[in-house]
Amino acid sequence: MRVAYHRLRPLDAHYAVFREPASYGARVTAAQAKLWWQKWRWYQRNSLPWNRARIHWELAKRKAFARWPLHGNVLEALQEGRLEVGAHTLFEPGVWITAPGDARVRIGEGTFLNLNVMVASVELVEIGSHCMFANGCFVTDGNHRFDDPTRPVTWQGFTTKGPTRVGDNVWCGANVVITSGVTVGDRCVIGANSVVTEDIPAGSIAAGAPAKVIRAITFADVTSRDG
Repeated sequence: MRVAYHRLRPLDAHYAVFREPASYGARVTAAQAKLWWQKWRWYQRNSLPWNRARIHWELAKRKAFARWPLHGNVLEALQEGRLEVGAHTLFEPGVWITAPGDARVRIGEGTFLNLNVMVASVELVEIGSHCMFANGCFVTDGNHRFDDPTRPVTWQGFTTKGPTRVGDNVWCGANVVITSGVTVGDRCVIGANSVVTEDIPAGSIAAGAPAKVIRAITFADVTSRDG
C-alpha cells in the first residue's frame, strides 16, 4: 500500500497525516449493511431501549441494581432463571456476565461488582453474599481450547474443570482472576493482580500468580467489642 504524506505546517511537524486507502471509500453493499446490522443487533442488544428497560425490570424484581452499561446475555439468562442475583447486589458500569446455552451464574445478596468485572460461565459459577470485586476482576469456570491445529483458536470452544465457587464475604482486589474448578472459601481476601488456580481455605489472605495463602485472617473478638 502506497502512503502519501501531506506537507505539514511547522507547528504540526511532529504529526504524520495519512491518506486513506481507496478501498475505505468504497460503497457498502446491501449484503454488507445487512450483516453489519445483524451484528449490531446481537452485540449491542442490551443497549436497545426496550431490552435495557426489561433488564432493569428483572433486576428491580430481585431488589438488585445495575449502572449502565451492562454487557452479556443478561436478559435471557435472568428470564430463564440461569442468572440468579440476590437482593441489594450492585453492578457498576462495564460489568459483563455471560452464560450461554445451559450455563448458570449465581450471585448472592449484597454483593458488589465494580467497574469492568467479568463473570463467564460454561457450566456454573457461584459467588456468595456480601462479596466485593474490585475493578477488572474475572471469574470463570471455563478455559479456551487451543489444542486443535486444524481450526482457528476462536472456533475451538471451551473446556471446564468444574464449577467455580466463591464463598460469602470474599474481597478480591483489582484485576484478580479466579479460574476454572476453584473454590474460594468464606471471608477470604485475594490481593490485587492475583491468579487463583487452586482452592483457597476459608479465612485466608492469598496473593500472587499463582495465588498462595499468605496467612490466616485474625478475626476481631466481637464478643468483647460488643461488651
